[in-house]
Amino acid sequence: MIPEPAPRQVTVGRMIEIPRGEIVLRDEGTRTTWKAEVGAFLLAPYPVTRELYLAVRGEAPESSAGARTPVTEVSWKDAVRFCNLLSRATGLEPCYSMGEDPDGRDVVCDWEAGGYRLPSEAEWEYACRAGTSGVRYGELDEIAWYRGNSGGEVHDVATRAPNAWGLHDMIGNVWEWCWDVYDPHVYGPYRVFRGGGLYDQPRGCRASCRRKSHPAFRIDDLGFRLARSR
Repeated sequence: MIPEPAPRQVTVGRMIEIPRGEIVLRDEGTRTTWKAEVGAFLLAPYPVTRELYLAVRGEAPESSAGARTPVTEVSWKDAVRFCNLLSRATGLEPCYSMGEDPDGRDVVCDWEAGGYRLPSEAEWEYACRAGTSGVRYGELDEIAWYRGNSGGEVHDVATRAPNAWGLHDMIGNVWEWCWDVYDPHVYGPYRVFRGGGLYDQPRGCRASCRRKSHPAFRIDDLGFRLARSR
């Protein structure tokens, strides 16, 4: 097992209560759809910021962006480790156990644990839509930082309009890692990320848009958001 650094004392803001429900997801490449039941859970109102990441890890990826911007250049494995550290720092039971597999295949999530974790893909889209059924939950320029208005820069969280459940930046600003493997038969260990980012055209900034990469992948428009089981 990989040793974790000693937890730091941090304070996490409020989480949004997401009611139980169901969602139909669609993969545009294979044109397949599937229904998923979603239990009640908690979701952060915006992505993890550089400020919070630094407070928990003691370091953050180098960037000229401000403290209230979403942390980027973090891999899926970085995000999982962060969730465990934050759980310990706040007195909660960590959700993840993990070893040294570079592909992250040995990461196991205890969905009954009370700590912080990544949302599942179904949880993410269900929360993003917040009861709506359109391409996105509002007018793109009002809800998102994307290629048309970002100026090529990541912006502070919660500076665009939220959805009906009070969630900001579900569309645009940065993509967000989810728990799920994208398609293990075709892409092996690649994990899903959702939501569109600051460089994307409107087509990439839709509630249903799915992308994927290796769990060690890092880039400047990809971050993550915290969830907790109820």
